[in-house]
Amino acid sequence: MRATTPPPTTPPPTSPPAAAPPPAAARAGRPQSGPPLLAPAISTAALTVAYTVVNRATPRPDATGAEVVRYAQEHGGDARLGALLLLAASVPLALCAAVLYRRLRALGITAPGSAITLVGGVLAAAALVLSAAGAWAGGRLSADAPPALGRALADVSFLAGGPAFAAGFGLLAAGVSVSALLTGQLPRAVTWSGLVVAAAGMLALLALVADGFMYLLPVVRFGGLVWLLFAAALLPVSRRRSNSTHNQGS
Repeated sequence: MRATTPPPTTPPPTSPPAAAPPPAAARAGRPQSGPPLLAPAISTAALTVAYTVVNRATPRPDATGAEVVRYAQEHGGDARLGALLLLAASVPLALCAAVLYRRLRALGITAPGSAITLVGGVLAAAALVLSAAGAWAGGRLSADAPPALGRALADVSFLAGGPAFAAGFGLLAAGVSVSALLTGQLPRAVTWSGLVVAAAGMLALLALVADGFMYLLPVVRFGGLVWLLFAAALLPVSRRRSNSTHNQGS
């Protein structure tokens, strides 16, 4: 008998090797949108409202130096507490500017709008710091303080917390709104509201020479905070989400 050779055996099929995880360099190169934006926006709004409530009896910009000194004697504690709240509000506002800048960059915006947002937010936060310093020093005036000193401190606090803050916040609103208008990352109502806030912030500088523009200061401060809350809640986190939202709306 002839010996029969066994048929050749085929190796069992093997599954393809698992894909290797992306290298650390690739993960590090992905754009990062930064921490949540709504928390610092809410903190800024809450501290600003608290400051307004505490300092609701602050002398008007046209008050005399003697009235400022008398207010410091009667409401010095309120003035110093208001300065603390104003200083505290500058911290989350600066954080908002940094996160907005990082968020816009992560969404692929390389135009100057993201940088304008950061610069405007930093200027607005710095203006709050200077205003708080003037208010705190004014709240410590003694009874025999010169009225001219009281008036000067009140003027510094008003200049920084009023027109200077409005101009800086206007830049922040303009940077976000123009970028969102060009890319469709925010609803049009929020975008155009931000542009109105930006225009009001620039015009509020005229309050230094014309009292008729004084009404723009609360418009920017409180209207701007409302706009900031909506922008913080609705601005997309990633480019994919932004594109899908834009496609659905078109």
